[in-house]
Amino acid sequence: MLKYNTAFSGFSVNDLPKAKEFYGNILGLNVEEDKEMPNLLNLQLNDENIILIYPKPNHQPATFTILNFTVNNVEKTVDELTKRGVKFIVYDDEHFKTNEKGILYGDDRGPTIAWFNDPAGNILSIIEKS
Repeated sequence: MLKYNTAFSGFSVNDLPKAKEFYGNILGLNVEEDKEMPNLLNLQLNDENIILIYPKPNHQPATFTILNFTVNNVEKTVDELTKRGVKFIVYDDEHFKTNEKGILYGDDRGPTIAWFNDPAGNILSIIEKS
């Protein structure tokens, strides 16, 4: 029934101007105001993949990763984003530890990955291509 229709994903933030600054200027992504729906942002990842960012006054940050960015080298990307002010999450659980930069190095259980928050507290990640 929905098989031949288009679809898109979206997530909420508590401050649209901060989101536009973060995703556009800090992360260097293409972010534009939606032409058809006022007060919404389109995060355009490529020609066909657009994610809607919408304001929500009672926004609660997601407790899971809402967006994963694949990169060639996680360590290099962490260093570059850290210079731009991004703070990576350091996990120090007995079974789930990142290093001091926030990087979890891949092994047979998964890829090399690092997590960070957007200004609204949503969790994002960069994940190394295998």
